[in-house]
This record gives sequence, structure tokens and C-alpha cells, in this order.
Amino acid sequence: MALACIAVPLAAIFVGRSRALMVVARAWSSQMLRVCGIRFRRVGWESLPEAIRSGSQPVVFMCNHESHFDPPVAIGWLDIPAVFIAKRELKWVPFLGQVIWFMRFIFINRQNRAKAIESIAQAARDIRAGKSVVIFPEGTRSPDGRLGEFKKGGFALAQDAGVPIVPMALKGGFQILPRGASRVTPGRYEMRIGEPVDPLAFGSRDELLAEVRGRIEALLDRADA
Repeated sequence: MALACIAVPLAAIFVGRSRALMVVARAWSSQMLRVCGIRFRRVGWESLPEAIRSGSQPVVFMCNHESHFDPPVAIGWLDIPAVFIAKRELKWVPFLGQVIWFMRFIFINRQNRAKAIESIAQAARDIRAGKSVVIFPEGTRSPDGRLGEFKKGGFALAQDAGVPIVPMALKGGFQILPRGASRVTPGRYEMRIGEPVDPLAFGSRDELLAEVRGRIEALLDRADA
């Protein structure tokens, strides 16, 4: 992980800052998945509108969170540059904090409501200017593999920015590397991408949250994905 973090600013020299994390995350996750005996596939990207796949339409990707594998896979396998909405405390994690700063992640101060609201307003401006983001609306990894309660901040952000939400499901991470585990179990791991949701079509954040949650649940439950 430390080497991957060091590689991000080096990769920026060749592919640009906006794409550096995506390139390194894909290379790192591909190697780790292969070494750990994990069979990976992505489903649904090709069905997204061309504007999203080309990166000309910024979006908010929302995904469940089961494993430490989720962040590099969620960033590395989108084909377009994206950053995370991250808690402020990650700034001070060695190596990772430097990458987060370099890639201009959007930080949320969860301990201060006023500053959190201010952060969301700034994030909405960044997204309207063209920056796509990835959000884990549960806020943390699932302790039991089940979809946890969603926080509303990401939905407020999407509505304020006026950009589509793309629901995603990462399936298999809990069996491969659950929260608290130190050993990887080989298995199947899938990234399932759903159809975009227009946040402006919903009268309230609760309705929008319920719609996106339902779509992520459906992606997780699909037997044919």
C-alpha cells in the first residue's frame, strides 16, 4: 500500500493528476486480486450513458462497503477519474494522507455539523465543475456483510450538485476480507453497476435515499449479474 501511494504522484507525471489515482489503483488491485486468488469481473459499465463513460458528465457513484478491497477497486475500475468523499481524519494517515491531499479528495468534518454542511456545499461546487466522486453511504465497512444504514450527506450533495447518482454494488468482499480479518480468502468478487438515478426527480432526500438503497440491494441480490 505504501508503494502504491508513492506511485501516485509519479504516475501523475505521465498520465496527469486527475487520472493518476485511477491508474495506480487499477494496477495495484489487479495485482492483489491475482496474488490472492480472487476472480474479479465488472458488470454494467457498458450500459451507462456515453456522457458518463466518457467523463463529460460528472456523477456521484454510491456503493456498499464490505472490505478493504472496496476503495481501490471502486476507484480503479471506473474508467474515468473520480475521488472519494472522505472523513477528515484520513488526512493524517501515513502515505495515504499524502495521496488524499495530492488527489484533492473532498473531506467531511463529521464532528462539526456546521463545517460538514460547508464541506458539502464546496463539494457540490467541485462536482458541478466536473469532478466525479465515489461515496460509501454507510460511512464504514459492514460488520456482518449486510447493507447498513445510509447517511444522508451524500444524497444532499447529489441534489445540491444536480448530477446523477450511479448505484454500484461490490459483491463478495465480505467473504474475501471482512472487517477485522487479517487473512484473505480466495473467492469471487464483482463490481456491479446500475442505471443512473436523477436526484432532482425526488421531492425529498429520504425518497432519494430509499430509491438508491433499493437499487444497490437489487444489484447485490441479482443472481444473473
